[in-house]
Order: sequence, then C-alpha cells, then structure tokens
Amino acid sequence: MSRMSSEEFQSLSNEAFFGEESPNVAYSRVWFYLLKSQRKFLLKLSHAMKAEGLDAPVWYEVLLEIHQAGEAGKLMGEIEAALQLPQYTLSRLVARMDKAGLVRRTYIADGRRKQVLFLTPEGVARLEAVWPVYIDTLEREMGALLDTDEAYDLARSLLRLLP
Repeated sequence: MSRMSSEEFQSLSNEAFFGEESPNVAYSRVWFYLLKSQRKFLLKLSHAMKAEGLDAPVWYEVLLEIHQAGEAGKLMGEIEAALQLPQYTLSRLVARMDKAGLVRRTYIADGRRKQVLFLTPEGVARLEAVWPVYIDTLEREMGALLDTDEAYDLARSLLRLLP
C-alpha cells in the first residue's frame, strides 16, 4: 500500500480502503498490523540499543520503570504488570541486567519471593545515555510516516487496548 495523504486516507470508507465487507475482519487487521509494525520498528530499535550496550529495547523499558519509582525502587511484580511481561521473561531479563551492573535486587522476606529493583549508578548513566538514541531512532523511523498529532492519536487508540 502506498503512502497516501491524511486527507485521502480519511476520505475512504473502511470497506473501500480494506476491501472487506465483514466488520469482524477489522479485529484481525488490527492484530496483523500491530504485529507487523512491532517487527519493523523493533528491529531498528534493537540495533540502536545494542550499539548503546542494552541487550534489547525492553531493557530500556525496565530501567525506565525502576527510575520512575524513585529511591523506593520497584517491585518486580509491578514491573511485570506495567510492561505486560511474563514473570519468567522478566526474571531472566533482570538476572542479565543485574549481571551487567545496571540493576540491584533486594529480596523481601514475607513468605514469598518478592524482589525490589533499584538502579545502580551504571543503570542511571545508561538510561540517560540511551534516551536520546531511543527517541531519535523512533522519530527517524516514524517521523516520515506520522506527524506528532497522528502519533498521539495512535497512542491514545492503542492505550484503549491495554489494562
């Protein structure tokens, strides 16, 4: 599909644009385009993050979640919920980030294995160094495709799909 102007895009009915008569197909289109977009942008972002010493873009998300919690740190379970990551995936990520010296873990003894995560000085430095690369990569990849109003509109629409 070639890039059309916002006016052209808005002027077409959904049926004309997608060539579908069944409204139920819309949900599969959302899913298909979300996955395809994620793969496209994740590849570019992954390369940029690896060049900055982060194993994957999700490392940045974890660092940011911990940073936003401040000096109190953040429970792993809260990060798990905020980022929609399975527990086993987050555990593996955190173990690698701990080994890389980016985070520090403290265990809470309450009968369960709860962990509070804190940024190390290296984690803070890496977060600050990576942000410009992160945002520049996304802007470079998406800026030609969406203006800022369209980007905010899309973000608002996607937020409705999250808890």
